[in-house]
Amino acid sequence: MNSKTGSRIIVRPKTGAKKTGEQGFTLLETAIALVVMMVMSLAAASLFVFAIKYDTGANDRGLALSIAQQRMERLRRTDFTDVALNTASSTESFTSAGHPFTILTTIGGSAELKAITVRVTPQAGSSKWANTPVTIISQRSTPSLGLYR
Repeated sequence: MNSKTGSRIIVRPKTGAKKTGEQGFTLLETAIALVVMMVMSLAAASLFVFAIKYDTGANDRGLALSIAQQRMERLRRTDFTDVALNTASSTESFTSAGHPFTILTTIGGSAELKAITVRVTPQAGSSKWANTPVTIISQRSTPSLGLYR
């Protein structure tokens, strides 16, 4: 539309004209972008589930190792002639931080040398490796002097 007013010309833009380079996304492009974002978010969510599962298993194995170390230290502190070191094998259930464990203590050897094995197995692990037992083995000898003094 052009209108003349004296010697001036006023040009007004058309209201329906598009400016170049300012086009929006099409519906198809938006749908594809949403599908890609959904696949990425599902992958991230499954990664979080995987991490939480294995973190719980690692926590159970850490607790099992702590229990085995405490049990071994208690047996190493015990007198060599004590009845606790003369029992061949014992099994007991133990709960720590709400997690169940089975403790197997085996003592073998002779009157001068005893082999002590403490095996702690987590019972509530969610995967096969989380239920693998933690084993600590130690030897104790009699406190008396031997032949080579």
